[in-house]
Amino acid sequence: MKSISEALASSGFEPVDFVILVIYLILLVGLGLFLSRNKDGKEKTANDYFLAGNTLTWWAVGASLIAANISAEQFIGMSGTGFADGIAIAAYEVMAAVTLVVIGKFLLPVMLDRKIFTIPQFLRERYNDGVGLAFSILWLFLYVFVNLTSVAWLGALAIEQILGLQGLSVEIMGITISMRMIIIFFLFVIAGIYSIYGGLASVAWTDVMQVTFLVGGGLITAYVALKEMGGALGTDALGAFGKMFTDLTTGTHATDTHFHLIIQESHNASAFANVPGIAAVVGGVWLTNLGYWGFNQYIIQKGLAAKSVDEAKKGLIFAGFLKILIPFIVVIPGICAYYILQNPEAFANMKLAGSINVSDDAYPWLIRNFTPTGIKGLSFAALAAAIISSLASMFNSTSTLFTMDIYKKYINPQAGDKKLVNIGRMVSVSALIIALIAVKPLLGGLDQAFQYIQEYSGFIYPGIITVFGLGLLWKRASSKAAVWTAILTIPMGVLFKILLPNVAFQFRAGYIFIILITFFVIVSYFSNKTEGTELPSEEDRASMVRWAKILGGVGILMIIAAAIVTIAGILNPTASPESNTFAYLNDIGFQAFFFFGVLVGQCAIWLYSNSKDTRKDPKALPINLSLFSTNRGYTYGTIGICVIVFVLYALLW
Repeated sequence: MKSISEALASSGFEPVDFVILVIYLILLVGLGLFLSRNKDGKEKTANDYFLAGNTLTWWAVGASLIAANISAEQFIGMSGTGFADGIAIAAYEVMAAVTLVVIGKFLLPVMLDRKIFTIPQFLRERYNDGVGLAFSILWLFLYVFVNLTSVAWLGALAIEQILGLQGLSVEIMGITISMRMIIIFFLFVIAGIYSIYGGLASVAWTDVMQVTFLVGGGLITAYVALKEMGGALGTDALGAFGKMFTDLTTGTHATDTHFHLIIQESHNASAFANVPGIAAVVGGVWLTNLGYWGFNQYIIQKGLAAKSVDEAKKGLIFAGFLKILIPFIVVIPGICAYYILQNPEAFANMKLAGSINVSDDAYPWLIRNFTPTGIKGLSFAALAAAIISSLASMFNSTSTLFTMDIYKKYINPQAGDKKLVNIGRMVSVSALIIALIAVKPLLGGLDQAFQYIQEYSGFIYPGIITVFGLGLLWKRASSKAAVWTAILTIPMGVLFKILLPNVAFQFRAGYIFIILITFFVIVSYFSNKTEGTELPSEEDRASMVRWAKILGGVGILMIIAAAIVTIAGILNPTASPESNTFAYLNDIGFQAFFFFGVLVGQCAIWLYSNSKDTRKDPKALPINLSLFSTNRGYTYGTIGICVIVFVLYALLW
């Protein structure tokens, strides 16, 4: 077996690449520690440490949201799924941009108005302590055992592949330790140095630098890969992309899914299972996106730390535009790797090193083979930025959840700011150690980690959307309904996985959501723990009723359309999708409109109830429609995002 020095020498990395990476790491840690200092000798308060003293501007909010979100699971996992299935996986990113618009208008303003530190804190205030504690524990386990471990594992896997270190190990004090575990340790330490000491301010402001490396380095990597391919094909970068697009959409590749945002099941059943056609636009992807962007502590915490509601809203719009860039940064490289392996004769003279053994090897393999000296270092820095920024955010949010929702609430209610900050730091260190111990037993042997993470996170999102969404927006939402919905969520996910193993997980999540939200509404209406309430103003009531009728009508039409298409497919099962409209609609997963119809229609229920019902839950939030008002800039930003999304789907349907 070759030595580590031999592996590095054959990796294609030159000293200048390592110099670029080292300079980036020094800048990152130095900036983080500089921002961590106590200004004017003052001790950090809990608000300073956990919410950056509510000082984040819109550009810091947007940059930090994207830096926390984009990690190894995108660069490695999503690129791997792009290699295997194609650009349809970009639906998560494209639809996330639209989701951010919805959250910025309807959800985040309510949370900021309530001065929320953590998501479980909202649940305690809105329902009861039991619901808040249950979700605190759930999120802590998810962060430590799923998020921290998966990001570190995928990041280390990528670095191993890029540097050619697979399978190598070192002996320390008689103990053999794999290079992957050593890389994971260093990633944790670098992220922890500034995030554990400095809190959210260090994380958020360093994220501004990191997102520059992440987006800039990612775009340069994608461009250079296309340019190198163009050299082998006798054209430029744009010509290489055009040839790749033509070759993968015509001839023997006419049914290839790699350049279609909407996948037909008859064209690629395994790809459809991962990204089920139109369900990626109107299906369970909304559960994933609303749950992740709206109610995930380490994401939404950046919005909660904004200087004002307007700054938070602008930050989400900025993040939405950045999100649309991600497919070009991570998915296109995966498709490039697929195209190269499909046409080995065209690239025979390139002396390609390494191999793609599983789909998630695609991005690091591309960097190793197609990026020149200097750009390799920049690409590596972009990947490191993605990994470290996400780990830093997770450390901070893990400490926030435990300190504010468990320690201060149940262990030491009288704790002062200094004590809370110190406990938060101790919790971050503990999370680091636990994740380091757990990472290898929990992960390994995965082909497409992004899909794995999406599916198993999807077990909890139907319940989370139901409990949080109705708690924020519906005055009759009851604690009893919230508790039982929380209890049923994961068992139902497991049950549907067992009973419907061959059904795409987005459909399963949609079915579970329909059941849970129906259950929640019924239990809430039968709750005897209600009190009288004054109705909103006549103007507000008229507005709510009008929108209830519109949304209710749209929801019913969607459900009827989905039923007609489904029944027509059952009556004519042998019809060809190429010649029969109903067969085609079933082939692209039109049944997802059952779910979307319910999602839209349930809005009519709580709107109508809020306008007409004289009873409310004792802990219901006051109805304040002014929180949902937005300025002209937000409207223009929303239109811009929606137009871009429409154009992308029109071009790549």
